Amino acid sequence: MKRVFTLGILIIICFVLQTALFPYIEIAGTAPDLMLILTVSFGLMRGRKEGMLVGFFCGFLYDLYFGYAIGPFMILYMILGYCNGFFHRLYLVEDVLLPMLIILIDDLFFNFATYIIFFLLRNRLEFSTYLKDIILPEMIYTALITLFIFKFFVFVNKTLKRLEKANE
Repeated sequence: MKRVFTLGILIIICFVLQTALFPYIEIAGTAPDLMLILTVSFGLMRGRKEGMLVGFFCGFLYDLYFGYAIGPFMILYMILGYCNGFFHRLYLVEDVLLPMLIILIDDLFFNFATYIIFFLLRNRLEFSTYLKDIILPEMIYTALITLFIFKFFVFVNKTLKRLEKANE
């Protein structure tokens, strides 16, 4: 129960930071994707099931806030959380390179899928501009922020594991 409550609070905090604070600290017109970092982090640390559930709720909040339709971001985040769960066995707590590499790949996938869903289907074909102005700066910014935020998520996960073992 503590895990569910803590993850709910983390999702809400990341969502508020991403939508309310980070637009004011944009670099090159982009802000980091905290929801993606959260989804990747818990997919890596806890496996496919928890990664998918965190992705579901992150995507659901994202869909509710931006109001296009309920589903596109929810499905994207769920897929990313589930796929990152496959790396759970390769993940080491001290390793920062694997999460950064996965964040770069996931951010590229996420933004490419966003381009297809919201731009290509509306006959906006300027992919090179979208890649140069949106995707690459966001990938770099998100990867750099991952260095700091991922350590906090690791601390939260370790604390939750300790509490779970103490309650057994």
